[in-house]
Amino acid sequence: MTSTRALRTATALLAAGALLAACAPGSGSDDGAITPAASGEVSTDLASLGDITLAVWDQEVRGGQNEQIEQLNAAFTETYPNITIERNSQSFDDLETTLRGALTGDDAPDVVQANNTRGVMGAFVSTGLLLNLDTYAEAYGWTDRYSPSVLAKSSYSEDGATFGAGHLYGLPQVGEIVGIFYSRAALEAAGIDEDALLGGTWSDFITALETAKGAGQVPIQLGNLDAWPAGHVFGQVQAQHVPAEEIEALGMGNEGAGWTTPENEAAAAELQGWVTSGYFNEGPNGTDYDAAWTTFGEGTGTFLLGGSWLAADLEAAMGNDLGFMAPPPAEAGAPVSTTGGTGLPFAITAQSPNADAAAGYIDFLTSDDAMEILAETGNMPVNRTAELAPESGVNADIFAAFGAVSETGNLLPYLDWATPTMGDTLGAALQDLIASQSTPAQFTEALEADYGAFVAGS
Repeated sequence: MTSTRALRTATALLAAGALLAACAPGSGSDDGAITPAASGEVSTDLASLGDITLAVWDQEVRGGQNEQIEQLNAAFTETYPNITIERNSQSFDDLETTLRGALTGDDAPDVVQANNTRGVMGAFVSTGLLLNLDTYAEAYGWTDRYSPSVLAKSSYSEDGATFGAGHLYGLPQVGEIVGIFYSRAALEAAGIDEDALLGGTWSDFITALETAKGAGQVPIQLGNLDAWPAGHVFGQVQAQHVPAEEIEALGMGNEGAGWTTPENEAAAAELQGWVTSGYFNEGPNGTDYDAAWTTFGEGTGTFLLGGSWLAADLEAAMGNDLGFMAPPPAEAGAPVSTTGGTGLPFAITAQSPNADAAAGYIDFLTSDDAMEILAETGNMPVNRTAELAPESGVNADIFAAFGAVSETGNLLPYLDWATPTMGDTLGAALQDLIASQSTPAQFTEALEADYGAFVAGS
């Protein structure tokens, strides 16, 4: 289906029946009246809201990102000619810098993309700057469209203290996943069967690392000079040892878990064992992140444990030699768990006088038809991911992996989300662990000190 045809399909489907019957005649118009979303009285009949200008701040500035939002904005205003989109598009860094001031000023935008971490979305929620979207989620069926693990990434308690549960404050369009890139040529040269690896367990992957090493290859390329990349490796190891619900609590900085457990120590010991077994390139702590994945793309290395955002550059270098898999489960047939997340969710500001229109706009951007536009423009849609996967190429593998993890497995949080200082704490602790300057017990104790202090004070 071409982009034009998909847009016409989206427009026709959404125009038919005006989406849903209105629950109440919410105003949301330019007269300044605020839709009473908090009371549950919302309108999904956007055509009846009168003439509205929606101020939208996004960071969809790169190629396919900008293309999809432009197409969807055009389709939305064609469907609802009474609503004008006033778009303010900024880079991620610029949006982070300007958003806080905008939300606390007298002329806040209606819709914003807010980083769903504690330091941004959590802070906005705790100070009452974002609208609770629960009533709109019920009206539009967002809880049916989205998996619980994805919605959790944009959910907070009303005071912002609990991350991953409570109320919904945003909806994302795209997903991302951390997994295992591999070279098909390297597998063949080492005598590793690709199909067996894909259908195997974690122990089969460990066997493949040993086989690759025995064949004279670098089993895993890792550039950990900046300290954070090893977190993406450790997260995959941790998922093999620690229950998903505990990792979610640790990664989101919520009560109910702890780092100093036998399971976390076992994960740390396994990662440290990879170093002593020679599974990494020489000196990973002194290797630049970009240098490591570039070296892998140039043909040195069997595996690279990293995020889906590397796919375009790696595929440009490796072509059909490049494959991707989610980390296999510890036991055959068990749900797949790995680190991952979403793009920045679209949220509604608490000051917006156009909440009903803003919610309808977010619904349009994240509809099933919108997911087709996202896929066609080279983005990985957060819903219908496996269904909309390309027929070939590494993105076919990545889409399938994200679909499996987000729909039937566990999409685990980035561990540095937990506290304002956890990024530095985790990075330093992993560098020490990899350099054998700390034991697995000392590693978990360092993380517990940060996590425990934050939870106790929150």
